[in-house]
Amino acid sequence: MMAGEMASSSIPWLTLAIFVPIVFGLIVLAIGRDDNPGFTRWLALAGALISFAVTLPLYMGFDSSTASMQFVEKTLWIEAFPVFYHLGVDGISLWFVLLTAFVTVLVVMAGWEVITYRVAQYMAAFLIMSGLMVGVFAALDGLLFYIFFEATLIPMYIIIGVWGGPNRVYAAFKFFLYTLLGSLLTLVAFIYLWQASGTFEILAWHQLKIGYEAQVLIFLALLAAFAVKVPMWPVHTWLPDAHPEAPTGGSMVLAAIMLKLGAYGFLRFSLPIAPDASIGLSDLMITLSLIAVIYIGFVAMVQKDMKKLVAYSSIAHMGFVTLGFFIFNLVGLEGGIIQMVSHGFVSAAMFYCIGVLYDRMHTHVIADFGGVINRMPKFVTFFVLFSMANAGLPATSGFIGEFMVILGAVQFNFWIGMLAATALILGAAYSLWMVKRVAFGPVANEEVGKLQDINNREFLILGVMAIAVLFMGIYPKPFTDVMHVSVQALLDHVAISKL
Repeated sequence: MMAGEMASSSIPWLTLAIFVPIVFGLIVLAIGRDDNPGFTRWLALAGALISFAVTLPLYMGFDSSTASMQFVEKTLWIEAFPVFYHLGVDGISLWFVLLTAFVTVLVVMAGWEVITYRVAQYMAAFLIMSGLMVGVFAALDGLLFYIFFEATLIPMYIIIGVWGGPNRVYAAFKFFLYTLLGSLLTLVAFIYLWQASGTFEILAWHQLKIGYEAQVLIFLALLAAFAVKVPMWPVHTWLPDAHPEAPTGGSMVLAAIMLKLGAYGFLRFSLPIAPDASIGLSDLMITLSLIAVIYIGFVAMVQKDMKKLVAYSSIAHMGFVTLGFFIFNLVGLEGGIIQMVSHGFVSAAMFYCIGVLYDRMHTHVIADFGGVINRMPKFVTFFVLFSMANAGLPATSGFIGEFMVILGAVQFNFWIGMLAATALILGAAYSLWMVKRVAFGPVANEEVGKLQDINNREFLILGVMAIAVLFMGIYPKPFTDVMHVSVQALLDHVAISKL
């Protein structure tokens, strides 16, 4: 599967996509100053925009008729093992490179007026993290992937620990320890694969013949890292602690991109390297996914904090993603990937909306609000739209992925499809319940009565995300066309036993 590589581009677009934001981050860190925050912010925004611009040729020059890796770059890095600086994208990884760069622009703009303390360090952390996350999606060498995968923890740990809420140190430690411990078993699996194949090349690992017991152990070792990152039930408990403490930008990136690193790992490693174990353990994965979809949906309904509610809804939505992956049909797998991209837009928008309210009221407890529409009608228009997308309303991006996964699940097993469909009811329940209590009714208290509607910068950020959510919901074809051949190649690969 996907063993072939197309000729590399004359311009190293993937290297630019990784290192332009990292270099800009270091420049911001070096010359940005708190006594001149305006210059620092503009420099960071320029870096984010240029970083996004260098990802666009990847989409424009992408050949969606092949499953081969494209824009390939390969240079010997560590001769002794050997380890290569090896990059490439296919129809599965392309959208996540673009999504990462896109969200980073919005995050820099989101922290424009709000972050007044250590502005340069804040902006630099996001720019550097953006480059590292692109590296995860582009890496075709196992050790290179692992380095990028682990390195993303450091900026996010700093972002939560420095600019977070009152319990930020606890939340940052919990986030770091959970994700680091899970990843150590993955390193063991990578070392085993290196010994068995003599290389760290991921595409060579895809072709490696492995016995069933070894496949199961590899699958479980990879699951330890990827399940924590998604996060799947029952290793999800770090997320509802991290989100309420993280600053708005931190929550946006955590939900929109970082959760996708784990789900992407299943597609790039677990399924193609251990196909027999993936099929053999699919019942376990489907069960864990359905628990996330249904049980966590009920947990979201009883939350008193908006950020915790949206954090739990993220776990439920990512349950849809893993369900789509392990029913092994084209509609379900494409639906899972579409859901990942859509969740990137919708969750970032939801957390930004909560951040807009927090900037004005310094609380995200639902009971502190009520009647916000009377003071902020423009804001509530966006807030309702994104809440509807979160619930999977047709014509929004949230509907497309969930509908495709349910369709695939029904093809696989009617009862699994029916259980998955309950998420649409639960999603509507907790999303509408939150909107009703926060936005509608009479003005609840003096603080709400003093609220000012969104300014031009906030309107621009919300407007861009609204366009993304509606465009993807009304016309998903560009998204599915890019991934279709690569997803079919992955399914064909998994269908061939390695035993």
